[in-house]
Amino acid sequence: MKKLISVITAALVALAIPVTFAACGGKDNKTIRINEVTHSIFYAPLYLADALGYFSDEGYEITLTNGGGADATMAAVLSGGADVGFCGPEAAIYVNKGDSDDSPKVFGQLTKRDGSFLVGRTPQPDFKWSDLNGKEILAGRKGGVPAMTFEYVVKSGNIDCTLNYDVAFNMMTPAFESGIADYCTMFEPVASEYQAQGKGYIVASVGQESGEIPYTCFMAKQSYINKNGEAVDALLKAVTRAVKYINETDSDTVAGYLTKYFDGTSKTSIKMSLDSYKSIDAWVTNMAMKEAAFNKLQDVIELAGELDGRVKFGDVVITDAAQRIYEEIYK
Repeated sequence: MKKLISVITAALVALAIPVTFAACGGKDNKTIRINEVTHSIFYAPLYLADALGYFSDEGYEITLTNGGGADATMAAVLSGGADVGFCGPEAAIYVNKGDSDDSPKVFGQLTKRDGSFLVGRTPQPDFKWSDLNGKEILAGRKGGVPAMTFEYVVKSGNIDCTLNYDVAFNMMTPAFESGIADYCTMFEPVASEYQAQGKGYIVASVGQESGEIPYTCFMAKQSYINKNGEAVDALLKAVTRAVKYINETDSDTVAGYLTKYFDGTSKTSIKMSLDSYKSIDAWVTNMAMKEAAFNKLQDVIELAGELDGRVKFGDVVITDAAQRIYEEIYK
């Protein structure tokens, strides 16, 4: 229940985040309001689906707001500030454990591993995870998937280091630049740009070390899913098509479509980020979450001490629509 209270309390935070990314669409299209946990090349298929007109093909457009954290994104969904939350599935697990009425359900998974890169203050071409012994790392908000995945890596490797949970997710890079901690986890394009500016050095991929885990997913209240099946299908179809396009197209071409979604970020930087995520096999082709992956996620959450009891797969995850659309697109 404590988790649920904390999520609902964060509703005002979610609604106060002013950053909005208006996506393209026809004037007669219906709208899906999506609150994303953060804005990153890690989520390239979502933006690409919009850029290529895949949402419009289904009669929809999307509006994106930036929650700045999974708790705030879930709060936006619970409060009605967003139709769909795009964040770590742990948010849905926490709410389910709180016995909330009309609990949000995960209906599609996009990323299948941690998308952050570990950045240090000096070059370490021969970096080993044991190098973190005795060091302090900014790894994310306690209870969030980024922090828990990093903790999973640390505990699995018997690494004796300090994880700093005191800095908000979207303030970690500025905090690191100010001198806090020895290492910081960063998503793309922030990590590559930070390195290009000579401020730090990418030493490892967290996702490669942790292995596959359901990391970022689309979720909505059950009542929304029941009343808006066409919208759910449209989102899943558009994003599934976009993942297919990314996997079959060179990164330079894809980067050209994404520049308008990342003001101030060069096409070269976006291409570099896409290559980074392709190299770690970041995106699923089938957005229907697998039960084995869900169970591993709960292993990670339990190891972090953030789960009082296991949640049944079917109580949190819906797979029928995603599976049907995958079979349709890849037939």
